[in-house]
Amino acid sequence: MLGMVSEEAVLDALKGVMDPELGIDVVSMGMIRDVKIEGDKVFLKVALTSPFCPFSRMILGEIRQKALEVPGVEEVEIEEVPWQPPAEPQEG
Repeated sequence: MLGMVSEEAVLDALKGVMDPELGIDVVSMGMIRDVKIEGDKVFLKVALTSPFCPFSRMILGEIRQKALEVPGVEEVEIEEVPWQPPAEPQEG
């Protein structure tokens, strides 16, 4: 029996994904712009710090992998969104 997937559980897992240049996790950097959950599927909107980020494929791959590690998550869909307005690092 699968439990309900929560936004909090997904965000906690994504805190394990670090920006390799800054050493700050993608949640604290404000790169995760939206989390929607429908059953066992997670939809993420992710704003990369630069459209030319050399690490974008790696970061997006790690985001997908960490989200799939959340109990109950079977599928992850990621949409890249523009980095506007600029995000500020968040506390917590």
